[in-house]
Amino acid sequence: MIKIVTRFGEIEYDPTKTVHFPEGLIGFEHLRDFIVMPNEKEGPLFWIQSIDDPQIAFVLTDPTNFFLEYRVKPDQRECQKLGIQSQDDCFCLSVVTVPTDRKITLNLAAPILFSPSTNRALQVILENSSHSARTPLPQ
Repeated sequence: MIKIVTRFGEIEYDPTKTVHFPEGLIGFEHLRDFIVMPNEKEGPLFWIQSIDDPQIAFVLTDPTNFFLEYRVKPDQRECQKLGIQSQDDCFCLSVVTVPTDRKITLNLAAPILFSPSTNRALQVILENSSHSARTPLPQ
């Protein structure tokens, strides 16, 4: 087990259970490894904490909790980067923004594809999509 000090305090993690982003996240390409931290409150949100920069963490969610029809499947090139075959499990996640006015938005234009079998993830940009990087939650 390894310990790091984050904005949440000291966190102990198993380095074999981190999530690796081979290309980092958009705007944070230098951050490659994260710890998944469940939310202490019940609900659909959870945190990923950067190991590379303990001051950086993101809130994620499964967008289908809010947008039932939203689906993104990795293409062949993305499957290769994730180290999976097209039939393997791959989950789609969205970065959540919680501004000071509490009008929560999801980034549906650049979802994160996560492979649980390889613990690899990619953030992809959906070209020619009507989805927004700041999609408000449905009312």
